[in-house]
Amino acid sequence: LLASLNEEARLNAVGRLIAFHELLRHLENRLRVTDDIKRNPEILDVEIPKPLIIGGLPRSGTTHLVNWLARDKRLRSLTLWESEEPVPSVIPTPGEPDPRAVRTAEFWGMFEKILPYMPAMHGMDADSIHEDNELLYMDLNCYSWEFQARLPRWIDYYFAHDRTVSYLYERKVLQVLTWYRGPNRWILKSPQHMENLAPLKKAFPDATLVITHRDPIAVIRSLTTMLSYGDRIRRDPIDPEGLAKHWIDRIERLLRACVEQRDAWGPNQSIDVLFHEYMGDQESTMRKVYAQAGMELTKEAEEALLGYLTQNPRNKHGKVIYDLEGVFGVDVAKTRERFKFYYDKYPVKLED
Repeated sequence: LLASLNEEARLNAVGRLIAFHELLRHLENRLRVTDDIKRNPEILDVEIPKPLIIGGLPRSGTTHLVNWLARDKRLRSLTLWESEEPVPSVIPTPGEPDPRAVRTAEFWGMFEKILPYMPAMHGMDADSIHEDNELLYMDLNCYSWEFQARLPRWIDYYFAHDRTVSYLYERKVLQVLTWYRGPNRWILKSPQHMENLAPLKKAFPDATLVITHRDPIAVIRSLTTMLSYGDRIRRDPIDPEGLAKHWIDRIERLLRACVEQRDAWGPNQSIDVLFHEYMGDQESTMRKVYAQAGMELTKEAEEALLGYLTQNPRNKHGKVIYDLEGVFGVDVAKTRERFKFYYDKYPVKLED
């Protein structure tokens, strides 16, 4: 990872500083997890039963879905501030805000001042529910490094070995988090899960899996715009066309892994959700997910979930106009041919 960051990433001074502090934070978190377990070995007896796990391409509705379903308080979820510092360095004073939440709010508030259009693409509120990518970061085996830099050598390394050990490590971190605070039935989400369905099943054999599916062209159109906007502070030059080429290759590799490993999850434990159907009838999707997970949709949970939809309409922070062809030089028709294998498997609606 370090060799790839140093020799391939082409980060500017700010980008290198960000990467350094990210790496340092993940290693500090890992040491704290190790120390907690050493001091409290009963942590490894904590059960993590039947988690509800969401996978899907970036920009395919996974963030909305996990934040929505996490309104059901019977499920344990991972806030952004907790994902960034899973183990407290000091025990918070009762009645006072957790210092970790304060630090996260301050950092992302500053980030959004620098990049003010980011909330319209992907808001980062300290109390919002975040991806469990952060837990995989701590095992240095997280694809989210690719959102900061282009790392082809590291990507080849990542795909060259079994990621099961990292998912088992994530399970261990969930035990630590549950030991601090319950309940212990988790709701998790990460696009990375989509290309690691077999390792995910080994680590969480009794889980319910939900995979969202969206037109890859729409995903690439949105993702490249978001990442190139962030590249304004970490790369010089930004190179939009190079970014698009990189992520077209990367999304294809992710989707091929998904198709190859999809049978690791049988129909009794998994459900596929088409993005256009989800956006067209979110309440119906909610009921299908609850039925698949074997969870009763109580009156209290239903009210909380439907209330969230009212409070968080689509494009709440504004709408971004994307131009994959003009800004990134992509031949959409030719690129669609590369994803024929995926279109043949999943009848996603083409978004032109």
